[in-house]
Amino acid sequence: MAETLTTLKTRRSCRAYKPELIEEEKLNAILEAGTYAATGLGKQSPIILAVTSKELRDRLSKMNAAVLGMEIDPFYGAPEVLVVLGNKAVPTYVYDGSLVMGNMMNAAADLGVASCWVHRAKEEFESEEGKAILKELGIEGDYEGIGHLILGYAAKPTGDPAPRKADYIYRA
Repeated sequence: MAETLTTLKTRRSCRAYKPELIEEEKLNAILEAGTYAATGLGKQSPIILAVTSKELRDRLSKMNAAVLGMEIDPFYGAPEVLVVLGNKAVPTYVYDGSLVMGNMMNAAADLGVASCWVHRAKEEFESEEGKAILKELGIEGDYEGIGHLILGYAAKPTGDPAPRKADYIYRA
């Protein structure tokens, strides 16, 4: 348990990445961790889209930037992106997808892989272009984008954690 707590306390969001891809076995372990996230009634409503193609990664980055109304790389140069989508037919799909994201973020940290949750997947995959991407990949159903987990190796060290706020926990 002590190792788990250390990982949870030391994981940080990374916003500067080296260009090299992570090792396949690490990527597979991170993906597997996502599949073991708790889900409402065990429905396993989320799916994970593992984007290792630079072309699709760049396309998603451009779509995400358009939602922001900016011409930047919202993926901070990360070479790989895991997109979590939730099946809207399941009432707990947003919570389920969020737990998948959390599991993968913590697994990545445990494996020495930097990550960051990037929002706007909902808007991306509600667009005609986003729906077309899913169709091209053979993904059918009514899915909502929950988040992008960008992955790679940190280009610079991440900082120390912010102090925890005093009123974080209430006991009754």
